[in-house]
Amino acid sequence: MMLLEYMVWGAWYPDFSAYMGKVLKLSDGQIGGIYSLLPIGCLIAPFFIGQLADRFVPTDKLLAVLHLAGAAPLAIMATATNYDGVLMWMLLWALLYGPTLALTNSICFHHMPEAEGEFSLVRVWGTIGWIAVGLLLGIVLREWIPGAVGGLGGFDGMWVAAGLSAILGVFCFTLPHTPPARKNDSPLAFLGALQLLKNKEFAIFLCLSFVVATELMFYFILTGPFLYSIGLPDGQAPAWMAIAQAAEIFTMIFLPKMLKKWGIRGTMAVGILAWPVRYAIFALGGPLWLVLASLTLHGICYVCFFTASYIYVDQVAGPEIRASAQGLIAFVLLGAGMVVGSWFAGYIADMYKNDYTSIFMVPLVLTVLCAVVFMALFRPTSRAAE
Repeated sequence: MMLLEYMVWGAWYPDFSAYMGKVLKLSDGQIGGIYSLLPIGCLIAPFFIGQLADRFVPTDKLLAVLHLAGAAPLAIMATATNYDGVLMWMLLWALLYGPTLALTNSICFHHMPEAEGEFSLVRVWGTIGWIAVGLLLGIVLREWIPGAVGGLGGFDGMWVAAGLSAILGVFCFTLPHTPPARKNDSPLAFLGALQLLKNKEFAIFLCLSFVVATELMFYFILTGPFLYSIGLPDGQAPAWMAIAQAAEIFTMIFLPKMLKKWGIRGTMAVGILAWPVRYAIFALGGPLWLVLASLTLHGICYVCFFTASYIYVDQVAGPEIRASAQGLIAFVLLGAGMVVGSWFAGYIADMYKNDYTSIFMVPLVLTVLCAVVFMALFRPTSRAAE
C-alpha cells in the first residue's frame, strides 16, 4: 500500500513543473499556484474525508474509492493544454488524494500492535516507491521503451500516475477491514494544542518550522527545470532526483543514533544547516556533478528537521493533547507552509525568470537566518532534550 501510495505522487511531482513551463508555456507563478493545490487538499481534508473515516465509512473502502476516483483527473491532466484545465483537475485530484496520506497512516496504526517499532519499517516503502517510480519513468519508460507511454501524448508521468492510482484503488479492496472509530473529536481538535505556544521555545520552533517548510517548495518545484537548464538530458530529472529519497532512507536509519548523540536540538540544527548548503550549491549553478551530489542533502534536510520535529512535539506535548499537537505541526509543515511556499517560489521564479542564481539566493538567505535564530534562541526544556 505504501509503495503504491507514494508512487502515484512521485510519478508526476518532480518533473511536471518542467513540462508545464516548456510545453504548456505556463508562467512560474501559475506553476507555483498549481503545486500549492495538493497542500491545500491536505489542509482541508481532515474537515471532510477524515470525519467520514472516523464516523461512517471503513478506511479500507474509503481509500479504494478515493484512489479509483483520483485516476480520472490524473488521466485528464495528462493531455491538458492550458492553465485552467490543469488547475481545475489538479484541485479535484488534490481533494481526493490529500486525505489518503493520513488514511494510509491510520490504517497501519489500527492493525499494528507494535506501531512505534514497526511503522517506520512500513512507511519507508513509501520512499522506496518514490525512488522506484522515478527510475521507472526516467530510465525504463523514457530511455528503454519510450513508446510505451509516450505514444499516448501529453505528460507521460501523469499517465503513469493515473494507472498506478487505478491499481492502488483495486488493491485497497484487499486491505484488512478497518471499521469507523466513531470518534466524537472535533475536526478543529488540533487547535487545543495552541496552548503550547505559551512555551517560548515551542513558539520559536513553530515559527521557524513554517519558514523552513516554505523553502522546501523551492526544491520541489524548481529543481527539475534547474537541472535541465545546467545540462541534464531531457526527461532524466525524476531518476536523478531519486538520489534524494535514497539519502532519506539512509538518514532515517541513522536518525536514532543521531538523536542519542546530538540530542533533539543538535539533530534539528544539522537539518536546518543542510538547507542553505544545498541552495548555495544550486546558486553556484554547477558543475552538474556537484549539483547532483548535493541532492543527497535533501535526505538530511527532511529527516533531521521534519521527522525530528514530530519527535520533539511528541516530547513536549502532554498525553491529553499529544494527538492535537501532532495535528498542529502537520498543519504547519505539510499544509500552510507548503501552500505559502508554492506561491512564494512561483513568485520569486517569475521575478527572476531563468536567473537561478538569484532565485536560489532567496531560500539560501532565509534558511541561513532560520539557522541563526534557531541556534540562538531555541533551547528545549530538559524533558524535551532527554
